[in-house]
Amino acid sequence: MTRSPADTAPPTGRAGRREWIGLAVLSIPALLASLELTVTHLALPAIGRALAADSAQLLWIVDVYAFLLAGSLITMGTLGDRIGRRRLLLIGAATYGVASVLAAYAPSAGVLIAVRALLGISGATLMPSVLSLTVAMFRDPRQRTVAVGIVIASVSGGTAIGPLVGGWLLERFWWGSVFLLGVPVMALLLALGPILLPERRDTGAGQLDLISAALSLAAVLPAVYGLKQIAADGSGWLPVLSVTVGLLFAVVFLRRQRALRHPLIDLRLFANRAFSTAVATLALGIFVLWGFNYAFAQYLQLARGLSPLEAGLWTAPSAVGVIVGSMLASRIVRWIAAGTVIAAGLALAAVGFVVVAQVGMTAGTGALTLLVTGAIIVSAGLGPMMALATDLVVGSAPPEQAGAASAISSTAPQLGGALGIAVLGSAITAVYRGEMNRAVVAGLPAEAVSAARESLGGAVTASRVLPDLPGAMLLNAAREAFTTGFQLSAVVSAATMAGLAVAVAVMLRRGRVGAKPTARP
Repeated sequence: MTRSPADTAPPTGRAGRREWIGLAVLSIPALLASLELTVTHLALPAIGRALAADSAQLLWIVDVYAFLLAGSLITMGTLGDRIGRRRLLLIGAATYGVASVLAAYAPSAGVLIAVRALLGISGATLMPSVLSLTVAMFRDPRQRTVAVGIVIASVSGGTAIGPLVGGWLLERFWWGSVFLLGVPVMALLLALGPILLPERRDTGAGQLDLISAALSLAAVLPAVYGLKQIAADGSGWLPVLSVTVGLLFAVVFLRRQRALRHPLIDLRLFANRAFSTAVATLALGIFVLWGFNYAFAQYLQLARGLSPLEAGLWTAPSAVGVIVGSMLASRIVRWIAAGTVIAAGLALAAVGFVVVAQVGMTAGTGALTLLVTGAIIVSAGLGPMMALATDLVVGSAPPEQAGAASAISSTAPQLGGALGIAVLGSAITAVYRGEMNRAVVAGLPAEAVSAARESLGGAVTASRVLPDLPGAMLLNAAREAFTTGFQLSAVVSAATMAGLAVAVAVMLRRGRVGAKPTARP
């Protein structure tokens, strides 16, 4: 079989022009991965009107993508080790491009949900392949750290420009235009990938264990579903049962991995202190980041009354903070150990959350300025963590397990983020309901009071059907109650980041701790 120059590139040494151009190609799907979810949220009202979708269908249009993306990451990362990471990326890109066209022209909500499921599965091929190919192209540790930082910055870039691009498209075209963003990106990847990207696989990995793949899906899907339901509706019996089922399947999955000669995940990777600490740091760091972003969006749109596009403009600076932080991290680690930089970034994020916690003490635009300042500090602190912890995960694993390690580095934030939204969202809801139960709402209709005590969204809806003065009083009480919960979540996040900073400083005090695990015999 004829091999391209990229296939025969030496596995060691410093990367050259071809590799850096290849990284630019890889950064495009990394940017799309975060941009796609952002623009879908913006398009939901238009989708609901055009396809006559009810609230449950709209929820599934968003959630089915996230569920299958999270549930398929481990399988896809390991599959890339077996069939070739470039091949998997190109197969996923082709599938993603076709599914994007189908989504743009979906005739009904049911069809769109099914296509979004396909998008989630194909999307799960992107980040593990991007990260593992980055490791394959950049074997020099310093260059690899820079390259991983660029990939993380690209993901954050999608978050920053998503509201702007999505808002512009929706103002000028129909709702399906937001899904077509993926088509030219994937076409470019399919054209340049075979020329610029190397092919790497683990020739001794054995066949993919389909039972393990099914178990990983059965562990992640119910857990993520339950956590999202807890965040939305509280801890009812069904979401708690769902999380419990997911945990039980996770135990079965882990037990099976120990017994297999060629497991889906080699659990010996976690014996490396740098690897396991970096995975835990990613999960906890994204735990607070996603929880904060969830509350941030609600605060801007419901407590401050901003439109989705206006809210997106106010959140964009925080995404820029992640980009700057992740890019600077690769330069700082030339002089300071990665563990120290990560710990310092987490401590800075804790300071940012302390600033966010003051938001309720300032009125008018000053509150927004204070909030955005705190958000920028948080993101600037978490940016180095995201880049360097990801680099530690993929750099600590043996080259033949780069796909599996990259999948773990992508799955940990997904699970941590879902847990953060559930836990911090539930804490905000609990505080909100407690404050509203103590609020003075005498003389208002019982149904309006009941709706307002349930959620801030319910209070906004109830205020619109009440006379001006009573409606304004009810809404102000609800906004103050939500702000109190928001402040509490910021305090909890600050304490979490401060504690994690100390733990990382201790666990990674000597930089990359431990030798790389060897492949299974």
